[in-house]
Amino acid sequence: MESAPVHVGIIMDGNGRWAKQRGLVRTQGHLEGLKTAKKITKAASDLGIKYLTLYAFSTENWKRAADEVSFIMGLIVQFLRSEFDFSVRNKIRVRYTGDFEGLPPEIQKEISATIKKTEDFSGMQVILAINYGGRDEIKRAIRKLAAQKNSLQIAEAGESDISAYLDNPDIPDPDLIIRSAGEYRTSNFLLWESAYSELYFSNKLWPDWEKEDLEIAIGEFNKRERRFGSVN
Repeated sequence: MESAPVHVGIIMDGNGRWAKQRGLVRTQGHLEGLKTAKKITKAASDLGIKYLTLYAFSTENWKRAADEVSFIMGLIVQFLRSEFDFSVRNKIRVRYTGDFEGLPPEIQKEISATIKKTEDFSGMQVILAINYGGRDEIKRAIRKLAAQKNSLQIAEAGESDISAYLDNPDIPDPDLIIRSAGEYRTSNFLLWESAYSELYFSNKLWPDWEKEDLEIAIGEFNKRERRFGSVN
């Protein structure tokens, strides 16, 4: 296998369509999507990826039916609990990005507990994007910047100043962003951080993904020439 990108972000799309194709309710699709998230997390760790950001629930997803939202929140708790032993065995550190205060208290408690228990692990870092929106993250970063700086400092703020107030400023920008299910947009995912990310779109619905699909995406990434605006 070719060398893996340092940071991969995944927009896990297609759970609902997967269920509809099989005459199942949407929640069944989300359950299968959770199983795939576990499988791909293990695959990413095995392949040597250092950071994996999973887009689990966007700031716009609250518009969905209440029972579907409640089911997804329950799956997040299930994911955190069921994967804790895996995190311990593989020294995986769990982190968070998004509007934490906008989450239900029980979800906040579960995420905080997992983050605390894994904060000293030295293996791959899994960043869960829950109640996340790229524009919202930038807005929150600017508000934090404004609260810490005077008007002159704000007026002279550069990119690095704003980056320092993002949710996880110590994490490198994603090298590769993957989206499943044949949609060709990034849907408000890591807007600031993905300025020079390579994009890979797959027609396969998320519940159908296997380790081989991640390997194919990485293979495509390794064929790209990354110039970051310059000329080699």
